Amino acid sequence: MPTEILMPALSPTMEEGTLAKWLVKEGDSVSSGDLLAEIETDKATMEFEAVDEGVVGKLLVAEGSEGVQVNTPIAVLLDDGESADDIAAAAAPATAPEATNVADAGEEKSPAAAAERAVPPAPASADGTRIFASPLARRIAADKGLDLSAITGSGPRGRIVRADVEGASAAPAAPVKDSPATPAPAPAALAAAGPSTDVVLKTYADRAFEEVALDGMRKTIAARLTEAKQTIPHFYLRREVRLDALLKFRSQLNGQLAERGVKLSVNDFIIKACALALQAVPDANAVWAGDRILRLKPSDVAVAVAIEGGLFTPVLQDAEMKSLSALSAQMKDLATRARERKLAPHEYQGGSFAISNLGMMGIENFDAVINPPHGAILAVGAGIKKPVVGDDGELTVATVMSMTLSVDHRVIDGALGAELLAAIVANLENPIAMLA
Repeated sequence: MPTEILMPALSPTMEEGTLAKWLVKEGDSVSSGDLLAEIETDKATMEFEAVDEGVVGKLLVAEGSEGVQVNTPIAVLLDDGESADDIAAAAAPATAPEATNVADAGEEKSPAAAAERAVPPAPASADGTRIFASPLARRIAADKGLDLSAITGSGPRGRIVRADVEGASAAPAAPVKDSPATPAPAPAALAAAGPSTDVVLKTYADRAFEEVALDGMRKTIAARLTEAKQTIPHFYLRREVRLDALLKFRSQLNGQLAERGVKLSVNDFIIKACALALQAVPDANAVWAGDRILRLKPSDVAVAVAIEGGLFTPVLQDAEMKSLSALSAQMKDLATRARERKLAPHEYQGGSFAISNLGMMGIENFDAVINPPHGAILAVGAGIKKPVVGDDGELTVATVMSMTLSVDHRVIDGALGAELLAAIVANLENPIAMLA
């Protein structure tokens, strides 16, 4: 019997992807480890390797196909003695109507969905017509109090998928006919919905505009940030840092490291300062895990990197253990590959804390949105010369940088957040101590 090659789950949260390019053609012989295709997730393009050996009998999904569900058959591999005539019993293409159940089964088997509790049954609209929605989408919709009949699906043949329900505003579900009175919706279900696509298009019908389709990354950003602002109880702590000692020390170090081709940035010092602060205030080195808090032992610090059409937050693991020059080299490598969309999932997932630095773009201060499940994110502004009162009481000029710590109150209380921010400031204002 021919072997089906399934759409792989290239990250724990991946549910669908784009088959960007086939690296084999029908009739090619492949062995374990040979490259089969390039798969685009919402964050990166990755190469997919063969696990078995055989002959490529049929490619079931065309290059450029979007929204291919994890565990959906994408190709058929023939064993010795088999021919194309044996493929009839294999899975149909992902674009065929019969593939709906295969895709549903694939989502249930995906790493993200495997751990989920039982999903609600397939829903129907008021006129009895079945609403096509993935199991995970149905479960999330039930949790958020969403009426699936009011949501437009973006999956194959209009199927409602996870991104559709995560990006939708909660609203009370329509009551079932002849059922008892529907209870009052939970507070989260009372959020006002934004204007629909049709309303917005009509509003600007007499104005010139260009429609920009959302790619996978932008859809994910929209869904995750909406979720973050709706579900995470943010609060904000602000401090100013005097950078003169750090800038002087940085200049001295760069002079000594120049022959090695190393040039430290202020951001490298900020990463190190945050990593050490998380060790000094271990209760703040934590993430929210739904019904519990996970306190991490290493300082795994994520740093936001802007790319065309979105951003990545690559994670520097064990940052407290690394030298400034090692952090600098690793950050440069991660940033370069992030802009090329060449990061592997394990390089941008995880961490307990993040840094977003817009100071290099002239922004003096801002508030960053927490990237779940992180407990906090530090927004870093520009260093600006300002008049300050010195320790001797005299007016002087100093380079001052504004920082705002956005904190998840479920994970970190006010006093603990203030302690963490104070530790970060202390490290930056006494940079030599970070080398001890």
